[in-house]
Amino acid sequence: MTTAEHSHDHGHAHDHDHGHGHHHHAPPENWDNRYAIGIALNIAFVAIEGAAGVFANSTALLADAGHNLSDVLGLALAGGAAWLAKKAASKQRTYGYGKATVLAALANALFLVLACGAIGWEAIRRFGAPQDVSSTIVILTAAAGVIVNGATAMLFFSGRKGDINARGAFLHMTADAAVSAGVIVAGFAIAATGWRLIDPIVSIVIVALILASTLGLLRESLDLAMDRAPDHIDVQKVRELLLTQDGVTEVHDLHVWAMSTTQTALTVHIVRPDGANDAFTHDICRTLHNQFGISHVTVQVERAAEMHCPSH
Repeated sequence: MTTAEHSHDHGHAHDHDHGHGHHHHAPPENWDNRYAIGIALNIAFVAIEGAAGVFANSTALLADAGHNLSDVLGLALAGGAAWLAKKAASKQRTYGYGKATVLAALANALFLVLACGAIGWEAIRRFGAPQDVSSTIVILTAAAGVIVNGATAMLFFSGRKGDINARGAFLHMTADAAVSAGVIVAGFAIAATGWRLIDPIVSIVIVALILASTLGLLRESLDLAMDRAPDHIDVQKVRELLLTQDGVTEVHDLHVWAMSTTQTALTVHIVRPDGANDAFTHDICRTLHNQFGISHVTVQVERAAEMHCPSH
C-alpha cells in the first residue's frame, strides 16, 4: 500500500510527506471494507423494504426503498473511486486516478438530486389519490431502516472531515436515516388520525431537507472538478506566505488544485534575484505542507521577473 500511495511522490525534493494522508483516512483495510459492508447491508435492506412497501400498500416505503437503492449506487461509486485513487500513477496517467474521487462525488450529488425528485414526484401524486396503508408494517420497516442507515453512517463518521467522498457517504446515510425516521412518524400519525395525506406531506419535508444538504456537496464537487482551489485553502494566504519567504520579490503563476478529494497540489513561479538552492525549495515545500496540508508542491525559481515562461 505504501508504494502505491507514495509512488507518485518520486522526483519531489521533499521527503517529509510520508505519512501525509494517513490522518485523512483510516488504513486501507477499513477504507474498502466500510464501503463493502455499507453496500451489503443496504442491498439486503432495500429488498426487504421494497417487499414490505408492496405488502403494506405504502408508497412512502417504496419511495424510501428507492432512495436507499440510490445510496447503494452512491456507495458503490464512492467505494470504487476510493479504490481507484489508491492505484499508482501510470506512464500516461501521471496523476494516477485521484480525480475519480472528485467525479464520483459529483455523480453522487447528482444522483441524490434525482432521488429527491423521484420521492417528491411520488408524494405529489399521492395528494391527488390518497390510499390506505398498513401503518404497523410501515413503522416496523422504517425503524429497521433507521438502524441500518444509522449503522452505515457511523462507518463513515470518522472520515467525513478529510474526504468529500466519505462525507458524501455519511450525508447519504444520515439523510436515509432521517427519511426512515420521517416514515416512522408518518406511520404513527396515520395510525392515530387515519389522515392519509400525512404520508406525502412528511415525504415533501424530508426531500427539502435532503436537497439542502446535497446542494453543498454538488457545489463542492463541481468546484473540484473545475480545478478550483479546495475550500480549506486560502490562496491569498498562500501567496502572502510565499512573498514573505527570504529574498522573494515576486510570486506569479500560482495554481492550487485538488488532485483527489484528499490531496492538493500547487505550482508556482517565484522571483528571487539571488537564485535558489535545494534548501530553499525544500523549506518552502515543508512550510506549505505544514501550514496548508499541500502535499505536491512544484516551485520554479527565477532570478528576474522577465525570465518567466510566457503564460498569457
